[in-house]
Amino acid sequence: MYKNFLIVIFFLIFFSHVHSEEQKIVYLNVDKIMQNSLAGKSIKKQLENIYNKNLEKFKTNDEILKTKEKKIIAQKNILNQEDFEKEISSLRSEIIKFQREQVKARDNLNRLRIGASNKLIVELSPILKEYAENNSISLILQKKNIVMGKKEIEITDEILSIANKKIKEIKIK
Repeated sequence: MYKNFLIVIFFLIFFSHVHSEEQKIVYLNVDKIMQNSLAGKSIKKQLENIYNKNLEKFKTNDEILKTKEKKIIAQKNILNQEDFEKEISSLRSEIIKFQREQVKARDNLNRLRIGASNKLIVELSPILKEYAENNSISLILQKKNIVMGKKEIEITDEILSIANKKIKEIKIK
C-alpha cells in the first residue's frame, strides 16, 4: 500500500513538473501595424486615391443633376403638365441611378479595404510564426482583446520593424 502511494506521488510530481513548463504569452497591436507599416500606409494611400476619384466624379454628377433640376423648374410654366411630369420623372430616375452608383462605389471601397487588410494579415502571419518560433512564444494575442498587460510583453514595434523590411507594399487591385 505504502509502495503504491509513493509511486502515485512520484508520477504526480513528475508529470506536473513536465507540464508546468513556462508558457510565453505576448500581445500585438494589429491596428498600429495597419496604420504605421509601409504596407499599411500604401493601402491607405491607394484607398484615398480611389475615394478622391469617386468623390470628384460624384461631385460632377451632382452638379449636373442640380443644373437639370433648375432647368426643369425654370420651364415649369412653359411646359404643359404632361411634359413637365415626364421631365420630373426622368430626373428622379437619374437621381435614383446616381444614388445607386454612390452606394455601389462606397460598398466597393469597403470591400477593397477589407480585402487589403486581409492581404496584410496573410502577409503578417508567416512573420508572426517565425517570430514566435525564434522567441519561444506560445501565444500571441491582439492588443484590443487585452484588458491590461505589461508593456514588456508587447511586440508591436518589433513586428512593425520586421514587417517594414519584408512587406513594402500591398496592391489592392
